[in-house]
Amino acid sequence: MHPGLIFDLDGTLIDSLPGIAGSLNRALESQGFDSHGHPDVRRFIGNGSYELVRKALPEGSPDATILSVEEAFKQDYALTWPEGTAPYPGIPELLETLSGRRLAVLSNKPHPFTVEIVARLFPSVPFDPVMGQREDLRRKPFPDAALWIAGKWASPPAECLFIGDSTVDLETARAAGMQPVATGWGYHDADDLRAAGAASVLAEVSDLAAFLAVA
Repeated sequence: MHPGLIFDLDGTLIDSLPGIAGSLNRALESQGFDSHGHPDVRRFIGNGSYELVRKALPEGSPDATILSVEEAFKQDYALTWPEGTAPYPGIPELLETLSGRRLAVLSNKPHPFTVEIVARLFPSVPFDPVMGQREDLRRKPFPDAALWIAGKWASPPAECLFIGDSTVDLETARAAGMQPVATGWGYHDADDLRAAGAASVLAEVSDLAAFLAVA
Protein backbone atom coordinates (compact mmCIF):
# COMPACT_ATOMS: atom_id res chain seq x y z
CA MET A 1 0.00 0.00 0.00
CA HIS A 2 1.42 3.36 -1.04
CA PRO A 3 1.30 6.10 1.60
CA GLY A 4 -1.24 8.90 1.34
CA LEU A 5 0.24 12.12 -0.05
CA ILE A 6 -0.69 15.50 1.42
CA PHE A 7 0.61 18.44 -0.60
CA ASP A 8 1.07 22.03 0.42
CA LEU A 9 -0.12 24.42 -2.33
CA ASP A 10 1.79 27.73 -2.57
CA GLY A 11 5.46 27.16 -3.24
CA THR A 12 4.96 23.42 -3.67
CA LEU A 13 2.42 22.80 -6.43
CA ILE A 14 2.01 26.37 -7.69
CA ASP A 15 4.07 29.50 -8.10
CA SER A 16 1.65 32.07 -6.72
CA LEU A 17 4.16 34.72 -5.67
CA PRO A 18 3.40 37.19 -8.52
CA GLY A 19 -0.34 37.06 -7.85
CA ILE A 20 -0.02 37.32 -4.08
CA ALA A 21 2.49 40.17 -4.30
CA GLY A 22 0.35 42.13 -6.73
CA SER A 23 -2.79 41.89 -4.60
CA LEU A 24 -0.92 42.55 -1.37
CA ASN A 25 0.77 45.67 -2.71
CA ARG A 26 -2.44 47.06 -4.16
CA ALA A 27 -4.15 46.52 -0.81
CA LEU A 28 -1.31 48.20 1.07
CA GLU A 29 -1.12 51.16 -1.28
CA SER A 30 -4.90 51.65 -1.19
CA GLN A 31 -4.59 52.36 2.53
CA GLY A 32 -1.46 54.47 2.41
CA PHE A 33 1.22 51.88 3.19
CA ASP A 34 4.44 51.07 1.37
CA SER A 35 4.55 48.16 -1.05
CA HIS A 36 7.12 45.34 -1.04
CA GLY A 37 9.28 43.64 -3.63
CA HIS A 38 8.90 39.96 -4.44
CA PRO A 39 11.85 38.86 -2.24
CA ASP A 40 10.12 40.34 0.82
CA VAL A 41 6.68 38.96 -0.05
CA ARG A 42 8.27 35.54 -0.58
CA ARG A 43 9.31 35.60 3.08
CA PHE A 44 5.81 36.61 4.21
CA ILE A 45 4.01 33.65 2.57
CA GLY A 46 3.12 30.47 4.41
CA ASN A 47 1.02 31.31 7.45
CA GLY A 48 -2.23 32.52 5.94
CA SER A 49 -3.53 35.87 4.76
CA TYR A 50 -3.67 37.52 8.18
CA GLU A 51 0.00 36.79 8.86
CA LEU A 52 0.89 37.78 5.30
CA VAL A 53 -0.58 41.23 5.88
CA ARG A 54 0.73 41.57 9.43
CA LYS A 55 4.29 40.95 8.25
CA ALA A 56 3.87 43.44 5.39
CA LEU A 57 2.61 46.25 7.63
CA PRO A 58 4.78 48.36 9.96
CA GLU A 59 5.61 46.50 13.16
CA GLY A 60 3.01 47.02 15.87
CA SER A 61 0.15 47.85 13.50
CA PRO A 62 -3.19 47.48 15.31
CA ASP A 63 -5.40 44.50 14.64
CA ALA A 64 -8.06 46.67 13.03
CA THR A 65 -5.55 47.86 10.43
CA ILE A 66 -4.37 44.33 9.71
CA LEU A 67 -7.94 43.14 9.23
CA SER A 68 -8.78 46.08 6.97
CA VAL A 69 -5.81 45.49 4.69
CA GLU A 70 -6.43 41.74 4.75
CA GLU A 71 -9.99 42.28 3.52
CA ALA A 72 -8.74 44.56 0.74
CA PHE A 73 -6.18 41.91 -0.20
CA LYS A 74 -8.82 39.17 -0.35
CA GLN A 75 -11.15 41.27 -2.50
CA ASP A 76 -8.37 42.04 -4.96
CA TYR A 77 -6.98 38.50 -4.99
CA ALA A 78 -10.39 37.01 -5.73
CA LEU A 79 -10.44 38.94 -9.00
CA THR A 80 -6.80 38.86 -10.06
CA TRP A 81 -5.11 35.64 -8.85
CA PRO A 82 -5.15 33.94 -12.29
CA GLU A 83 -2.86 36.66 -13.64
CA GLY A 84 0.00 35.59 -11.36
CA THR A 85 -0.52 31.93 -10.51
CA ALA A 86 0.59 28.80 -12.35
CA PRO A 87 1.73 25.23 -11.64
CA TYR A 88 5.47 24.80 -11.37
CA PRO A 89 6.95 23.17 -14.49
CA GLY A 90 6.71 19.43 -14.20
CA ILE A 91 4.05 19.39 -11.47
CA PRO A 92 1.05 18.54 -13.72
CA GLU A 93 3.04 15.69 -15.26
CA LEU A 94 4.08 14.43 -11.83
CA LEU A 95 0.52 14.44 -10.56
CA GLU A 96 -0.59 12.41 -13.57
CA THR A 97 1.78 9.63 -12.49
CA LEU A 98 0.08 9.43 -9.09
CA SER A 99 -3.26 8.18 -10.39
CA GLY A 100 -4.79 5.70 -8.00
CA ARG A 101 -3.04 7.06 -4.92
CA ARG A 102 -4.67 8.99 -2.09
CA LEU A 103 -3.95 12.68 -2.69
CA ALA A 104 -4.88 15.79 -0.71
CA VAL A 105 -4.04 19.48 -0.62
CA LEU A 106 -3.62 21.29 2.68
CA SER A 107 -2.85 25.00 2.58
CA ASN A 108 -2.89 28.00 4.89
CA LYS A 109 -4.41 30.00 2.02
CA PRO A 110 -8.05 30.88 2.76
CA HIS A 111 -10.21 27.86 1.99
CA PRO A 112 -12.31 29.34 -0.85
CA PHE A 113 -9.19 30.42 -2.76
CA THR A 114 -7.56 27.03 -2.20
CA VAL A 115 -10.55 25.15 -3.58
CA GLU A 116 -10.95 27.48 -6.57
CA ILE A 117 -7.28 27.44 -7.54
CA VAL A 118 -6.90 23.67 -7.29
CA ALA A 119 -10.08 23.13 -9.31
CA ARG A 120 -8.94 25.57 -12.00
CA LEU A 121 -5.30 24.48 -12.30
CA PHE A 122 -5.62 20.74 -11.63
CA PRO A 123 -9.11 19.82 -12.84
CA SER A 124 -8.32 16.16 -13.55
CA VAL A 125 -6.34 15.41 -10.38
CA PRO A 126 -8.42 13.47 -7.81
CA PHE A 127 -7.42 15.44 -4.72
CA ASP A 128 -9.72 14.44 -1.86
CA PRO A 129 -9.90 16.53 0.19
CA VAL A 130 -8.74 20.01 -0.77
CA MET A 131 -8.44 22.13 2.35
CA GLY A 132 -7.43 25.71 2.99
CA GLN A 133 -7.52 27.70 6.18
CA ARG A 134 -10.92 27.25 7.83
CA GLU A 135 -12.40 28.48 11.07
CA ASP A 136 -13.19 24.98 12.34
CA LEU A 137 -9.60 23.70 12.19
CA ARG A 138 -6.44 25.42 13.37
CA ARG A 139 -4.05 26.33 10.58
CA LYS A 140 -0.65 24.77 10.04
CA PRO A 141 1.64 24.13 11.91
CA PHE A 142 -1.10 22.81 14.20
CA PRO A 143 -1.76 19.20 13.14
CA ASP A 144 -5.57 19.41 13.23
CA ALA A 145 -6.29 19.45 9.49
CA ALA A 146 -3.55 16.96 8.60
CA LEU A 147 -4.95 14.52 11.17
CA TRP A 148 -8.48 15.15 9.87
CA ILE A 149 -7.30 14.13 6.40
CA ALA A 150 -5.66 10.96 7.73
CA GLY A 151 -8.90 10.14 9.54
CA LYS A 152 -10.92 10.65 6.36
CA TRP A 153 -8.61 8.21 4.63
CA ALA A 154 -8.71 5.79 7.60
CA SER A 155 -4.91 5.88 7.41
CA PRO A 156 -2.48 5.92 10.33
CA PRO A 157 -0.67 9.28 10.27
CA ALA A 158 2.66 7.45 10.10
CA GLU A 159 1.60 6.12 6.70
CA CYS A 160 1.08 9.61 5.26
CA LEU A 161 3.68 11.84 3.60
CA PHE A 162 3.40 15.60 4.05
CA ILE A 163 5.05 17.39 1.11
CA GLY A 164 5.85 21.09 1.32
CA ASP A 165 8.35 23.87 0.80
CA SER A 166 8.28 25.55 4.21
CA THR A 167 9.37 25.13 7.79
CA VAL A 168 5.66 25.35 8.66
CA ASP A 169 5.07 22.19 6.61
CA LEU A 170 7.91 20.41 8.39
CA GLU A 171 6.46 21.38 11.76
CA THR A 172 2.98 20.27 10.70
CA ALA A 173 4.21 16.86 9.57
CA ARG A 174 6.07 16.28 12.81
CA ALA A 175 3.13 17.45 14.96
CA ALA A 176 0.83 15.07 13.10
CA GLY A 177 3.24 12.13 13.23
CA MET A 178 3.64 12.11 9.44
CA GLN A 179 6.77 11.82 7.32
CA PRO A 180 7.89 15.28 6.11
CA VAL A 181 9.13 15.66 2.54
CA ALA A 182 10.86 19.01 1.98
CA THR A 183 10.93 20.59 -1.47
CA GLY A 184 13.48 23.18 -2.49
CA TRP A 185 11.94 25.14 -5.38
CA GLY A 186 9.45 27.17 -3.34
CA TYR A 187 9.52 30.06 -0.91
CA HIS A 188 11.84 28.80 1.84
CA ASP A 189 15.58 28.46 1.32
CA ALA A 190 17.10 24.99 1.53
CA ASP A 191 19.41 26.09 4.34
CA ASP A 192 16.41 27.17 6.42
CA LEU A 193 14.72 23.84 5.81
CA ARG A 194 17.82 21.92 6.85
CA ALA A 195 18.21 24.11 9.93
CA ALA A 196 14.61 23.23 10.80
CA GLY A 197 15.50 19.55 10.70
CA ALA A 198 14.82 18.43 7.13
CA ALA A 199 16.85 15.27 6.55
CA SER A 200 17.11 16.19 2.89
CA VAL A 201 15.68 18.79 0.51
CA LEU A 202 14.45 17.71 -2.92
CA ALA A 203 15.81 20.43 -5.18
CA GLU A 204 13.80 19.74 -8.34
CA VAL A 205 10.37 18.44 -9.25
CA SER A 206 12.12 15.51 -10.94
CA ASP A 207 13.70 14.64 -7.58
CA LEU A 208 10.26 14.50 -5.98
CA ALA A 209 9.00 12.34 -8.85
CA ALA A 210 11.85 9.89 -8.32
CA PHE A 211 11.25 9.84 -4.56
CA LEU A 212 7.52 9.18 -4.90
CA ALA A 213 8.06 6.47 -7.51
CA VAL A 214 9.49 4.23 -4.79
CA ALA A 215 7.60 5.58 -1.75
